[in-house]
Amino acid sequence: MGYVIMKRNRNAKETFHERIENERETGEQMMRYKLLVLDIDGTVTNSKKEVTEKTKKAIIELQERGIPVAIASGRPPQGVYKVAETLELDRFGSYILPFNGARILNFQTRECVYEKTLPMHLPARLWKDALENGIGIITYEKDEILSGTEPDKYMEIEAKINQLPIVYKKDFGTYVNFPVNKCLMTGAPQDLEALEPVMARKYCHEAQVFRSEPFFLEVTPKNVDKAYCLRHLLEILGIKREEMVCCGDGFNDVSMIQYAGLGVAMANAQERVKEVADYITCYDNDHDGIAEVIEKFF
Repeated sequence: MGYVIMKRNRNAKETFHERIENERETGEQMMRYKLLVLDIDGTVTNSKKEVTEKTKKAIIELQERGIPVAIASGRPPQGVYKVAETLELDRFGSYILPFNGARILNFQTRECVYEKTLPMHLPARLWKDALENGIGIITYEKDEILSGTEPDKYMEIEAKINQLPIVYKKDFGTYVNFPVNKCLMTGAPQDLEALEPVMARKYCHEAQVFRSEPFFLEVTPKNVDKAYCLRHLLEILGIKREEMVCCGDGFNDVSMIQYAGLGVAMANAQERVKEVADYITCYDNDHDGIAEVIEKFF
């Protein structure tokens, strides 16, 4: 098992071996990492939404060595299952954190061990906002994506990623009378960019509003993000945050990358993610960047 030294705000361009040498000279305490947390899209999967054999092999071998691997994703549970099964998380009794951390599931038993939902009245209000602004809105029910507006090309992307059908509900505002972990608003990037700060201010006391992709505006429970959820997971596992490595590429990965003992941004990550990371991979998600992380830090 490899060792690395904990120190925030490192020069991300510094090579691993340079960092080890420099930190040895400073006499800083070395840390053994005990948990690897991975985003899916743009991180574990390549541009074809596939897990390469090299990355799969590295992750499975890491788990065989006794290091748990968790998946933290904006996807609904059904969209995480296939990737988690590919990585054999069920065999090792690991956890998945769907909906950007609004839920924690034991992947082996499918037991929900933690959950936060939006206020019950909020989906109806968000539906009205979507109609007024000419954008789309969806949420999730069991094995379906529920759309409150005519399905658009961005919803089709979400459906394809998660392999779930879209069901259009004209009465979305009254139909969604059950707890939901998140709503997703869809539209042209320039429209959502303008709408994001407006919606964030409007619902600042009830929810979090942010873009996970240029064409996806997510609405999740207040004060819930990947980092918040990981605090609960660390308690379950009895692991310290300093012993955790988190890897991601998108805006919704920033919180966990900042929170982790070692925060890793993929070479293909958004610039904001790279700015807060301790380490930036040399290889992107199309060239097994996660295998690089495992080789260097575990």
